[in-house]
Amino acid sequence: MLFCCGMYEGDGTIIGGKMPLFSYQFVSLGAIVAVLVIIEPSSLRADSIAKTSLGAIEITTMAQGLDEPWGLAFLPDGRFMVTERAGRLQLFPATGGTGQVIAGLPQVYAEGQGGLLDVMIPRDFDQSREVWLSFSEPQGNGAGTAIGRGTFDDAGQMIDFRTLFSAPEGGKGGRHFGSRIVEAMDGSIFFTIGERGTPDLAQDPARAEGKVIHFFRDGIPIGPDDEAALPGLHSLGHRNPQGAALDANGQLWVVEHGAQGGDELNRVEEARNYGWPIIAYGKDYDDSKLGIGTSAPGLEQPVHYWDPSIAPSGLMFYSGTMFPEWQGDVFTGSLKFDYIARLDPENNYAEEAITARETGRVRDIRQAPDGSIWFLSVSGGAVYRISRAN
Repeated sequence: MLFCCGMYEGDGTIIGGKMPLFSYQFVSLGAIVAVLVIIEPSSLRADSIAKTSLGAIEITTMAQGLDEPWGLAFLPDGRFMVTERAGRLQLFPATGGTGQVIAGLPQVYAEGQGGLLDVMIPRDFDQSREVWLSFSEPQGNGAGTAIGRGTFDDAGQMIDFRTLFSAPEGGKGGRHFGSRIVEAMDGSIFFTIGERGTPDLAQDPARAEGKVIHFFRDGIPIGPDDEAALPGLHSLGHRNPQGAALDANGQLWVVEHGAQGGDELNRVEEARNYGWPIIAYGKDYDDSKLGIGTSAPGLEQPVHYWDPSIAPSGLMFYSGTMFPEWQGDVFTGSLKFDYIARLDPENNYAEEAITARETGRVRDIRQAPDGSIWFLSVSGGAVYRISRAN
């Protein structure tokens, strides 16, 4: 529990223009054959056993010694990458252990909540060798949220990294960058951006803050047909979306931080307005009312919200076979209360809190190729794997 005279942001931070850039690159590489590594349960020794509605689960350490781990992504052969907020990207063997630091990354603004953020490996990695990163990009006297991609070579470094989208400098210091990267079913890219601690920017369609952006892999924006709107604008009115994922139907969802109460799970559709700061659940940090209430015409309602706030980060819709009872369920981590939230859509999004000594400040959560569930713990500085207990 944190006691302080400053302002507490849900992700643990205490807080006392150039136009967006689109560019594109073309990469031509030969096909590379990948062999999927299946982790045999007998090859790993659990660090602890936790109780869930399904009974006992095992939690196993896959990587440790990480400094503020932020994003997790799997390569087709089972290896995995982890970003660390200070600016480091590491590649780990599929069976865990010691990581390899990847060179060739962009410079990041590692202040407050900013730094190297998400990592995304596209489905065609074996052919494209692309690795996508989101980060807070130094700009003038501050920073803006940016996204780009590079080519991962056989020597273990990123080459030809190119920034494809840069939000303009704005907001308040190191607050509310977002951000997550999601590959849509058609291969296009969704990218979430926080409102940088300046709520009104989330309602300005010409600004990137508090938005979901949509563009093709070459950086060309997708919609809207409004000259007054930011190219690539997909949705607006978001506060600080730190989790994003597709469901089984390819629909985009996000989880985002509220203030005191009002963390939200939103089903994100094109050209919709999700309300921040006009409507909100919860209240501001000085206990004053937020906006005009919890609803207004033309503004979307969350599918689920938390009050008090749990500070959700990372988002996953489970589809694996290791836990068939959980197929279709929603998982997100809590940075504030140290647990993994499982929401059941078939039961009005009823929540189960999965807790263990390893679930301290869960930043990201992913489904592994073998159907196990992996998560990042900031408190532990580690990557953990959840599997069924033998």
